[in-house]
Order: sequence, then C-alpha cells, then structure tokens
Amino acid sequence: MQHPSHPPRLLAALLGLRAFKPLRYREYRLLWSGQIFGSMGMWMDEVTRGWLIYELTDSALQLGLARGVQAIPYLLFSPLAGSAADRYSRKTQLLMAQGATVLIYGATALLVFTGLIRTWHVYVTAFLVATAQVFQQPARASMISDAVPREYLTNAIGLSSLMFNVSRGLGPALAGALIVVTGTGGAFGVQALFLFLASAVTWPLLPVAHAARATGHRESFARSILEGWKFSWKNETVRAGLWCVMLTSFFIVPFTTLLPVFARDLLGVGATGQGLLLAAMGVGAFFSAALVANAGHELRRGVIMLVSGVMYGLALVVFSASPWFALSLAAMAAAGLFHVHTNMLVQTVVQTYSPAEFRGRTMALFSMNHAMITIGAMLFGALASLAGPRWAVAIMGAAGSLSIMALHFAMPRARHIR
Repeated sequence: MQHPSHPPRLLAALLGLRAFKPLRYREYRLLWSGQIFGSMGMWMDEVTRGWLIYELTDSALQLGLARGVQAIPYLLFSPLAGSAADRYSRKTQLLMAQGATVLIYGATALLVFTGLIRTWHVYVTAFLVATAQVFQQPARASMISDAVPREYLTNAIGLSSLMFNVSRGLGPALAGALIVVTGTGGAFGVQALFLFLASAVTWPLLPVAHAARATGHRESFARSILEGWKFSWKNETVRAGLWCVMLTSFFIVPFTTLLPVFARDLLGVGATGQGLLLAAMGVGAFFSAALVANAGHELRRGVIMLVSGVMYGLALVVFSASPWFALSLAAMAAAGLFHVHTNMLVQTVVQTYSPAEFRGRTMALFSMNHAMITIGAMLFGALASLAGPRWAVAIMGAAGSLSIMALHFAMPRARHIR
C-alpha cells in the first residue's frame, strides 16, 4: 500500500472531503483514471455491438445471443483469472487484458470500415472482449485494495462506482452519436482509443508484491483455484457477501431484459420512455454511489447490504404492478439505489475480509455474478412467455427478497459485518 502523495493546491480542498480522500494516493489515482477510459469503452460497446449485430442480421434473437455469449468466459475463465491475479503481477495482467481489448476493438473497426465484417466476427470478438474483462476485473479490484488503507477502501470502491455510473450514462450516448456520424466502425475505433488511454494511464503503476506470489509457482493452477474456493467457503463473511450478490444477480438484476416490453406495450411510452426509465435507474445508482463514497467505513455494511437486497426485490414488485409512468420512474430510481448499495458493499466486504494472497480469487468469484445475470435473464424471458411480463418481474422480485431474508436467517452473523 502506497503512502499519500501531495496533489496540486487547487485539488487540496476537494481531496479533504472524505469521499475523495482515496485520490490522495497515487496508485489509486492512476487506477481510477484508467478506469474512467476503460468504463467508457465498455459502456459504448453495450450499444455499438448490439447495433452492429442488428444491422447484419435484423434478428432480435441474435441480438440477445450476441450478449449471451459474453457470459461464457465468466463461467470458464473466472477461476483461472483470479488465480493468475494471486500468482503473478496484477499490473501485468491488467495491462495485458486492456491491450488485448485495444486490438480486438481496433480489428473490429477495421473489418467494419473495409466491409469484411460478418456475423461470426461479432460473436468471436464478443467472446474475446468478455474474456479480457474477466482477467481485468480481479486484477484491478485487488490493486484497489493494495492502493489505499483499509479504512478508505469503502470510499475508494464508492468513488470507482460513482465514476462507473457516470460512464454508464455518457458511454452509450457517445456511442449513439458516433454511430450516426461515422457508423459502427467509428464507434469501435473510439472504443479502441479509450482502452489505449486506459493502458497508458495505468502503465506507471508500481508492481505490488503479495504473499501468494512467493509460493504460487510451487502449486498447480488447479490447486490454487481449489484453495481459493475453500477459503471463500470457510470464511463466513466472504461467503455471506458472495451469496448476497449471487442471489440478487440471479433473481433481481436481470429484470431490465423486459424493459422494452414494459415501455412499449404496458406503459405506452416507447423507446424514449425506456431511455427515461434507464436514466432514472442511473440517477438512483449515482446517488447511491455518492452516499457510500462519502460515508465509507462508517457504514454498517452487513445490515445495509441485506436490507438493500430485500428492498431491491420489493422495488421490482412495485415496478411490475405500476400502471403509471411516474411511479415506474420512481421504482426504477429506487432499484438503481438499492442495486449499487448491495453490489458495492458486497464488493467492499469481500475485499476487506480477504487476505491479499486470496483477493484475486475471491474477486474472480464475485465477478461470476455476470454469468448469474445472464442465466437469470433467460428465466425472466421464460416466465414472461408463460405468465406475462408483469407476473414475471413480480415473481422474481419477490423471490429475490425472500432469498435475501433466508440468507439473513441462515447466516445471522452477516448483519454484524462492519
């Protein structure tokens, strides 16, 4: 963990606020700055890749499949990525993953501009980009824990989430504007530029030694992965956090899959209304991240992550039953707030209670929630076809709340996590 550096005087007052104190630390500033560019590229890809596959196929089914294929690397490679982050240089792993993403985005842009792009290219590059993200996440998350003192870890993760949610609004908007002006090739080119800038900013990071690197080469990857799983299961605090994020990721988070149905068919507000619903969720997420970034270690993280998980599910029940657009907007804002409260505090808990030599592997398990979201989205779609979209969201939201309540009773010490 690095000592705080001295920023220019113009920033001194800002960095005096507790929410921004992690930025006093050089290594965190570099990670945070790099994540700004990386997040912009990632959120742009949410729009650009979908638009490209729809242009090529005019198929809603393939639109969903192109996203679904990105869940596969999280299932296949997350344990390997986490073990690598604990055995080798986390900085090298992060830079290699970001560099690979630059090449993938650049190659996609070139294929589009030359007219050689084909549907299978979109699937292959989607898989490769997701694989690079799988290796990025445990390395970056572990480095955040190395970069700031433990008492500022919640603030640091909150500040990163704050920036992530700003990118969530700006990235898709920029991608849409670029597609209009330059087509998807130009958007992919800018995505490559953003990831290149992310790599350039994080290049000066100092390598951090951790205990696992001293012994990691003496054990196989399989044993290393198994040891990480054993630690995550035996440590009740880490296990409680992972259960919380997996349950919400499966039962609650994928409800956005059905937003087009609610916007067009149930609320009658069209694509513009769908955008406003997502914007409302983004506003809730932004304020949630700001609150956590400011409060930091003072929060009773166990109670808040459990209560937020329950309230997140109840917000979905309200959204499912709402006949009014205004009430739906309010429910979406609440969903965004509770989503970030749950997800961010779980991430902080997992990192805080994982020793440095296990942190990459525990964060890799945390990142497997992406696969749970994809599986949950499939269940949402199946339920919607059987019982209708309102009942699907209501059932899954209620099941999510009940599952978090069950976790509370099954692991009563979880509410005492600080």
